[in-house]
Amino acid sequence: MNRLLFRVADFLSRPPGFYAMLGAMAASTLLVPFGLTNVVTYALSVAAIIITGVVLIQGYRDTAAIHAKLDEIVIALRETRNDVVGLEHSEPHEIKSKLVELEIEAERLAALETSNGARDEAGAPVGGASLG
Repeated sequence: MNRLLFRVADFLSRPPGFYAMLGAMAASTLLVPFGLTNVVTYALSVAAIIITGVVLIQGYRDTAAIHAKLDEIVIALRETRNDVVGLEHSEPHEIKSKLVELEIEAERLAALETSNGARDEAGAPVGGASLG
């Protein structure tokens, strides 16, 4: 069933699928003069539900791909901690506490770099120095 949903979402998210949906909606609207208002209302409601589903499925796919790419970056950078890989599968309170922990650590490191006058490999100041 998932494979079918992903294929339908993929088709409807591209121009031919979008035009097919518009055509179906226009055809159902043409039925109004024949007294089929209930059919039109039903068809347009179903179309709205399908479009919402397409948006949700495409959003899920995009988010999953972004998480995979970010996990690859975290794993590839040896100096990073790998404990954040897969964090998106945790409970919301666990994610929030990890986010607070990372923000505190980032603030601490930024303050340390600023006080030490840290510079990168090219000799430029590190830690939010302006380019102006």
